[in-house]
Amino acid sequence: MQNQFTNDGDEHIDRTTSVAICNAIGERLRRDIGADDTLPSHLQTLIDRMRQQDEKR
Repeated sequence: MQNQFTNDGDEHIDRTTSVAICNAIGERLRRDIGADDTLPSHLQTLIDRMRQQDEKR
């Protein structure tokens, strides 16, 4: 994988890598939080919004 840099020095990653990172973070959160624990309503709302955006793609 070739890294891409902009003039301001920010590093960008490709979509495949980004999806893999997000999936790994999600799996870790699911494992650490567990199915029985409830999330604060604001956090659940944000997660629901992200899920809806992913379904649109």
